[in-house]
Amino acid sequence: MTSKKPPAPAPHQYISDIAPYVPGEAKIGGAQRVIRLASNESALGPSPKAIAAYREAATEIFRYPDGGSTELRQAIAAHFGLDADRIVCGTGSDELIALIARCYAGPGDEVLCSRHGFLMYPIAAQAAGAAPVSVPEQNLTTDPDAMLAHVTPRTRVVFLANPNNPTGTYLSRAAVMRLHRDLPKTTILVLDAAYAEFVARNDYEPGLELAASEPNVVMLRTFSKIHALAGLRVGWCYGSAALAEVLNRTRGTFNVGLPAQAAAIASLADRASLQRAHDHNNRWRPWLEDQLRGLGLEVNPGVANFVLVKFGRAPKDAAAAQEFLRSRFILVRQVGAYHLPQYLRITVGTADENRIVVAALSEFVGA
Repeated sequence: MTSKKPPAPAPHQYISDIAPYVPGEAKIGGAQRVIRLASNESALGPSPKAIAAYREAATEIFRYPDGGSTELRQAIAAHFGLDADRIVCGTGSDELIALIARCYAGPGDEVLCSRHGFLMYPIAAQAAGAAPVSVPEQNLTTDPDAMLAHVTPRTRVVFLANPNNPTGTYLSRAAVMRLHRDLPKTTILVLDAAYAEFVARNDYEPGLELAASEPNVVMLRTFSKIHALAGLRVGWCYGSAALAEVLNRTRGTFNVGLPAQAAAIASLADRASLQRAHDHNNRWRPWLEDQLRGLGLEVNPGVANFVLVKFGRAPKDAAAAQEFLRSRFILVRQVGAYHLPQYLRITVGTADENRIVVAALSEFVGA
């Protein structure tokens, strides 16, 4: 006689329904050199001063870090001219995205994000028990009018990546202002400006103005992109004092590690390194776009540190292109999970890496 197994603990159904986030591929077995252009990492790497600060902090890793990231918040405040008490640091932007969703949305609520927006937004909504609402875009760009048309009394949070990942497009300051103006005052507008430092447009504003003046706006930033500290997981947000208090109640007590805080502070101070990264991207992203268009490929206009490239039908589709590049030890990102199965996202690399990926795609297109 067989005994029945006892029932196992079960999570909430809305947790079971989450499709886990799958990061970009990072390794190819047996390869001596892999060109990693799948995760929008920095082409030039971190500031030497940040590396030195990280190494120096290694002797203190038996100590708990400052749970309030006090010196880091003060450094951010000095860099951007902000109130340090309204800054909250997190384990990358991901922690802050999850916290905002958890603190302000729940079962019965809705969270809005654009159709091709960052995948962590609907995941965070679902993890909080809220319903993610996908809003159609215009020309692979967030549509403020469509966003507003989807707002209901249940809408608690609106996530806007500006510039957006993976499309690379952005909304102007005026468009963001209009979106916020017509949102209910009880709805939080989250302006995720992870790629802000790469933007060179006169009509762009990352969200500092609204976050500084409006109680229902929070701006997210990260040290993973232009600062090139993705492996350390450091992000921050700026909003009202009341919102900062809520997030500080719920975040991890020691959520940003001691070496990570030290490296981030040093990186902020190295303005020359940040300028080099900005200038490199301003030179090589347009070059990469032009070269790929010259191969007959469709490239979506973008302002971040990557390009979004459209491919045709099989046997020359995006999946085949990705596999071809992988056979040349080049990793790029398929974006089918973002409802863009015909596209590949390619990070702007070093000068050598950019030339190698163009040569490989030239071979693919001509083969």
